[in-house]
Amino acid sequence: MSRFTLPRDIYHGKGCLAELKNLKGKKAILVVGGGSMKRQGFLDKAVAYLKEGGMEVSLFEGVEPDPSVETVMKGAQAMRDFQPDWIVAMGGGSPIDAAKAMWAFYEYPDTTFEDLCIPFNFPELRQKAKFAAIPSTSGTATEVTAFSVITDYAAGIKYPLADFNITPDVAIVDPELVEALPPKQVAYTGMDALTHAIEAYVSTLHCAFTDPLALQAIEMVFDYLPASYNGNMTAREEMHYAQCLAGMAFSNALLGIVHSMAHKTGAAFSTGHITHGCANAMYLPFVIKYNAKEATAASRYAEIARRMGLSGNSEQALINSLCEKIDAFNVKLNIPRTLKEFGIDETEFKEKIAKISELAVGDACTGSNPRTIDPAAMEKLFTCIYYGTEVDF
Repeated sequence: MSRFTLPRDIYHGKGCLAELKNLKGKKAILVVGGGSMKRQGFLDKAVAYLKEGGMEVSLFEGVEPDPSVETVMKGAQAMRDFQPDWIVAMGGGSPIDAAKAMWAFYEYPDTTFEDLCIPFNFPELRQKAKFAAIPSTSGTATEVTAFSVITDYAAGIKYPLADFNITPDVAIVDPELVEALPPKQVAYTGMDALTHAIEAYVSTLHCAFTDPLALQAIEMVFDYLPASYNGNMTAREEMHYAQCLAGMAFSNALLGIVHSMAHKTGAAFSTGHITHGCANAMYLPFVIKYNAKEATAASRYAEIARRMGLSGNSEQALINSLCEKIDAFNVKLNIPRTLKEFGIDETEFKEKIAKISELAVGDACTGSNPRTIDPAAMEKLFTCIYYGTEVDF
């Protein structure tokens, strides 16, 4: 038996932030990030809508990019002090991801972070509060997913948390919130969305419910991401919806080793933090070539290329076309092709890659990858990505 879970309500379209006034409750805590929502006036709007709906509102501000375990614990304490019956998270993936983890510690103060790191091991939520998510970027789709990523900076590791309990009750997908995104963020989040959709389509857990969502998302990213990057607001609106569709797919089909690798390298190197979407964009073509050595995965990558109208008279030619398309996107979006080009120090890479490879194999996303991998093969794959060499194993 498989399961397909989405938020009960997904509101979309310009101005749908106003749906906050229709939430039924007495108290809402609003979790936000570093200030862009405040500067653009959306935070004040959200507070006003919640108050218009009759709720008392408390703010938890300042969630950092790649939120930390410490921030999660502070937010959970703020929730225990305020006792909200709605948790509303607004911003990029970081405040929404952080708020999902805060939710668990709010309702279950005695649970441990180690407990939550075990996939699908969350306690039963909604004992005290429901959850509404409002994305201000077009990539993570955490507003519709059963996932959260929290960083342990002391260990230098990103932990993906997974449980259908943390799928939000309400998602508000308002494209007005992404109109002011800087081009680099459009690029990284857009390639994150593409990776979500492609990995969901080839995942060992894909199904008839997830496949159409994944294919539609891939098509929309190919159609709209370059124009969105160049400032076309119609395309930016479509990308906001595309990433949400990709999220619906991967939340239920799960992901693969592109994400395993990105999770374990983001905070690993002293020579530069690798933004999640940037890492995914670099790793994706190499992982496709690795996974395509497995027959079922190869046929599904070829099907993606065929559906997108890419050229190729054979399965391998179609896969090559797909990889070339992604490489061309990375060039258009000013994303480096290799870890060396990104700027990771070669000596540090060699020193750390064995341990990183071991951690990546153990990541929660590895289990649904279409081709199995062990630490030795993972290290070889990372080495190909570092130097830009051919994946021939």
